[in-house]
Amino acid sequence: MENLNLIETFSEFKELKNIDRATMMRVLEDVFRAMLLKHYGKDDNFDVIINIDKGDFEIWRNRQVVEDGEVQDPNCQISLTEAKKIEKDYETGEDVTDEVKLMSFGRRAILALRQNLSARIMELEKNNIFAKYKDRIGEVITGEVYQVWKKEILVLDDEGNELILPKTEQIPSDYFRKGDSIRAVVVKVDMRNNSPLILLSRTSTVFLERLFELEVPEIFDGLITIKKIVRVPGERAKVAVESYDERIDPVGACVGMKGSRIHGIVRELRNENIDVINFTNNTQLFITRALSPAKISSIKLNEPSKKAEVYLHPKEVSLAIGKGGLNIKLASQLTGYEIDVYRESEDDDEDVTLDEFGDEIEDWVIDELKAIGCDTAKSVLELSVEDLVKRTDLEEVTIKEVMKILKAEFE
Repeated sequence: MENLNLIETFSEFKELKNIDRATMMRVLEDVFRAMLLKHYGKDDNFDVIINIDKGDFEIWRNRQVVEDGEVQDPNCQISLTEAKKIEKDYETGEDVTDEVKLMSFGRRAILALRQNLSARIMELEKNNIFAKYKDRIGEVITGEVYQVWKKEILVLDDEGNELILPKTEQIPSDYFRKGDSIRAVVVKVDMRNNSPLILLSRTSTVFLERLFELEVPEIFDGLITIKKIVRVPGERAKVAVESYDERIDPVGACVGMKGSRIHGIVRELRNENIDVINFTNNTQLFITRALSPAKISSIKLNEPSKKAEVYLHPKEVSLAIGKGGLNIKLASQLTGYEIDVYRESEDDDEDVTLDEFGDEIEDWVIDELKAIGCDTAKSVLELSVEDLVKRTDLEEVTIKEVMKILKAEFE
């Protein structure tokens, strides 16, 4: 029965895909020889024959025939009388090879062997998974959602290996159920409690970069390079691209005919807005492109402090800042410059800066309005109460009171 159980264990592990034949043979022989060493004190006179295909094994012991009464080491020598029981033709000095049955080692030894075999194979399997995914960091994986928990999702790859997608690495609008197909990039591989821990991400800029490589052949082939990516997952991203071939328009190639290429990426990222920008070493031009779709009137650069003062027509300010300030935030990250937005107006003489209302409006309220690009009275009055509530942290009552004060200035 013990022999049967061991063969069953053997058969289970020979099916493992991540362990090659030679490695499996070596591990199995090591396990059997460890048992022989423990039982006999040496193993150099044993032959271990393993049949991977059938899932079984044989152990043969080689001993020398000596005269009766001259046996000093029963493991390496056999008396002539005992040898003749195996085969009548044996004579002293010859070698005898006989099979050692597993049952002769005893039930406890067989159980220990089975446990050792299981442990060694499982350890090898884990090490192989770790090594495999260590080489796949930065690669997009497609898997199946197996379990959804509050803080993470358990994903199985096509070989049944377990991968983890933490909540912090999911796009805010992501929603997955068991059985769903999921795409993410491998960002980290560790060993935790002797088991491989493979972490995935859908919020990493690397994920967006790999999606572009999959959708845009020119990027995959190296004709177009991605210089930099910045993103707020699920909201907005800016991608600076450059072409090494003057005949190729990098932005047009990335977007595709009627947006065919970019649409697939946008859908994968839960409708994240993606701005593809033509990279240039001309800082002013790069900042202008980064603030798209807003149209810039002029830019003043302060190179030592990495600051840029951007002047726009009043109607362009909200576009430059973007919803929740995302556009200007990402443009700053992309260009490496701290960008301050200022409005230009043809009737500046008739307008009044918010600082002039310091006696009637509290400073923190003025700062809140400036943060969204409203630095004059008219720039605030041009927006509705609803817009100001959405774009600032101010209460509706406060905004109405501010607008009442500002309107009084022009009456």
